Amino acid sequence: MSDQQYEEIEFEPRKNKYSKSKKKKTEKKRTFFQELVSTILYIIVLTGIFYLIQMFLYAPVSVEGESMAPTLEDGDKLLLNKFSDYDRFDIIVFPAPDDPDKQYIKRVIGLPGDKIRYSDETLYINDNEVDEPFLDGGADLSSSEDAIGGTINEFSLESLQGVETVPKDQYFVMGDNRNNSRDSRYFGFVSRDTITGKTTYRFFPFNHFGSID
Repeated sequence: MSDQQYEEIEFEPRKNKYSKSKKKKTEKKRTFFQELVSTILYIIVLTGIFYLIQMFLYAPVSVEGESMAPTLEDGDKLLLNKFSDYDRFDIIVFPAPDDPDKQYIKRVIGLPGDKIRYSDETLYINDNEVDEPFLDGGADLSSSEDAIGGTINEFSLESLQGVETVPKDQYFVMGDNRNNSRDSRYFGFVSRDTITGKTTYRFFPFNHFGSID
């Protein structure tokens, strides 16, 4: 006799074969329904996450007017960071103290405890001369008349607000276009609690896409 071995092959009954085929079709229908529900839930979750991000972390904002020129121009689209600390020269957004229906975008100049004055077209913070490269020559305070009525060629906190330093949890802000900006020189300090957020990124127009100095 030969020692040749044969592999055993099991034949599946036709009944079972067709039964499985029907079962697969049923499973396919169930899978399609499950994926449809899953997709809907996925969209709902993404929408919720996007809403929460926009509400608490980041949101798009638009620049209106020329008070931050030449840094920002009318129509620029920015990304606002709502979860951040604020430092000197940050660009922040807050409800306009003199018009609650508006949002102002200005640059932080004075932090709590700072002593601020402007003299001979030069900014002094705590009696130290401070360079402002972001002005790019576009914020000379020496003009005879500004676009918002009146001029403030030289000032100190005492002359404007009757205090020597910026109060606790308050900020002194100004627009980069100093001759055409309604800011802390006019409406006073901005409370930290009212600040919506700060922006460091511009996404439109595309030729100015990127970080903001």
